[in-house]
Amino acid sequence: MIERIPMELQHYLKILQDRWGLALITAMLMLAAVAGFTFLQTPQYQATNRVFVQTQTGSSVADLNSGVSFASQQIISYADVARSPLVLDPVIEELDLDTSAQELASQISTAVPPETLILELTATDDDPARAAAIANATSESLRLQVSALETTEGESTVELTVISPAVEPTSPASPNILRNGVIGLALAALAAVAVIIVREFFDNRVRRPEDIEQAFDCAVIATIPASKDETNLPLISVQLPQSAQAEAYRELRTNLQFMGLTGDSSSVLLTSSVPGEGKTSSAINLAHVVAQAGNRVLLIDADLRRPTIARYLGLEGGAGLTSVLSGKADLEDVTQPLETEGLEVLASGPIPPNPSELLGSKSMQNLLTEATATYDFVVIDTAPMLAVTDTVALSRYVGGTVVVAESERVRRPQLSQALEKLDVVEARLLGVVLNRVRRGSRGFYSYDYSHTSDSALPSSRPMPNTPRQEETETTPGLPSEESRDAQRPREEPPRTRVGKNMDLRRGRRAALPSDLTAAPTPGPPDAHQNQRSQ
Repeated sequence: MIERIPMELQHYLKILQDRWGLALITAMLMLAAVAGFTFLQTPQYQATNRVFVQTQTGSSVADLNSGVSFASQQIISYADVARSPLVLDPVIEELDLDTSAQELASQISTAVPPETLILELTATDDDPARAAAIANATSESLRLQVSALETTEGESTVELTVISPAVEPTSPASPNILRNGVIGLALAALAAVAVIIVREFFDNRVRRPEDIEQAFDCAVIATIPASKDETNLPLISVQLPQSAQAEAYRELRTNLQFMGLTGDSSSVLLTSSVPGEGKTSSAINLAHVVAQAGNRVLLIDADLRRPTIARYLGLEGGAGLTSVLSGKADLEDVTQPLETEGLEVLASGPIPPNPSELLGSKSMQNLLTEATATYDFVVIDTAPMLAVTDTVALSRYVGGTVVVAESERVRRPQLSQALEKLDVVEARLLGVVLNRVRRGSRGFYSYDYSHTSDSALPSSRPMPNTPRQEETETTPGLPSEESRDAQRPREEPPRTRVGKNMDLRRGRRAALPSDLTAAPTPGPPDAHQNQRSQ
């Protein structure tokens, strides 16, 4: 049914769906304001006295018609006279009111029902008994003053007769709770709609996939749902393989497989506009899901400003990418295998004083050429683009770049600047990954799986090297297992890693931490070496 709704209306309905919390708060505040205004008002009571106006004329038909015509013309004047000091001063004196004629006139209203000779005098006061007394006293004072004004040759030609005296009201006329409640609901709805539309217009944060697709000439190739527990996000595809987040990363893997990332172009670089958008956790999870599909994957930590992959995975970070780029080690000597079959990690190594120059050097290009020839897929994590130029220098050597954008964090101008930097160097932009999208937001879809027990979760202990039993699917983006085996060079016997900090043997796999909060941090070289040997 939603497809039949006009696009413009559907757009505003989705905005209301996304910002229902703000709309609800605005509506509640407006209702509270109306309720407060209503209950802070002093109750006012109204009493009405009805007077019939008639003329003293002859008994003929002509005289009667003339009298009726005269009374209908004069009754409007009598309504004005009723609120004049001529009538109200005697009322104030009679009731001993502490007010003036002008103030009392504001408490009295007059009305003449159409096609009648009836004058209605209504008095309003916060005391119901006084309201009735003012209405009756005003009616009597008006009768006397009109009788005096309309006296001709000692006889009054107009007579005012009270047909309905004012009685003490039992309920206040204002505030009208029902009326104010209806008005409050209407104002609350209007205020809620106005606030969310204004907020949507002035809010330049990226929230939904269409925010990116409409503002920029690029596609959103994956939408990663937000998680309540963000502690284990870097390993969620391994620890919770049936979660919505893991399924989203598998969708990202599938989309990348159909983008021609083969051969020398089988490398993808993940970056973001600003820090904290989840590029590192996205890179780790992407590497895992690609390896789970039967591919040999290398995950490179090229964020030489604030490297975190080694800390997240509990690996040795003393040697790595910078060791290879500086010529102190070979690629195969510093990569560290993980528990996930086929996945190896190249840590950042010592932080250099010139990260941009290293990442844009010929040595980095040669390293990527070697990596893409050895592995089926290479995933590279780099620094945010708006902070430094490291990513721009490296983006020329990879098969494509993926920009991670956190929903409700990054702003459109920031994302625009990042994409413009890639466009300047003519880097290949594969698309944008919208990260941490709240459930219920537009563009978020999920399928909930049920967990039978905690034993279904993968173990954090090292797994013995056993043959894979699951089938690996062949996709256009990655070569089949048979072609990979035919093209892969014969492996040399295991040898010791270079350097005293890397005493890992090829074939021993690092166990993934079950809880990232307990992940070991790199300690002194000797201590870490003793820990590995145990």
